[in-house]
Amino acid sequence: MIMVTDDEFEAMVARAIDGLHKQFQDAKNVGVVIADDPTPEQREKLRLHHYETLFGLYEGIPLTSRNNGYSGVVPDKITLFKGPLTASVNDMNQLEEQVRHTLWHELAHHFGLNHHQIHEKE
Repeated sequence: MIMVTDDEFEAMVARAIDGLHKQFQDAKNVGVVIADDPTPEQREKLRLHHYETLFGLYEGIPLTSRNNGYSGVVPDKITLFKGPLTASVNDMNQLEEQVRHTLWHELAHHFGLNHHQIHEKE
C-alpha cells in the first residue's frame, strides 16, 4: 500500500484521462469521479463479498443500449476508488498504471463491452 494525497491522485486520474483522449472523445454523457471506497450500497448492488474489492465502477446506460428515446438522462458515471487502488500497489508507477487500466476498463463498459470482451481486448 502506498500513500498519496487527494491532489496527487486527482492528477494521476487526469493524466489517465489525457492518455485515453481518443476514447474519451467518443464517450457521450459520462463523467469521472473519485471516491475513497465503494459505498455499502454499491457493494451490495454488485453482490461483492467482504473479501472482494473494487477499483472502479461504471454506472449508467452503455452506448450500445441507448436508443432514440435517450434524452434528459443524468450523465453516466465512472468512479475510481482511491482506497482499493492504493492498497493494491507498491509504488507510484504501479498506481499510475492501475489507475489507467481501471479507467480504461470502466470506459469500455460505457461503450457496451462486457467483462469477457474487455479481458479479450486486454
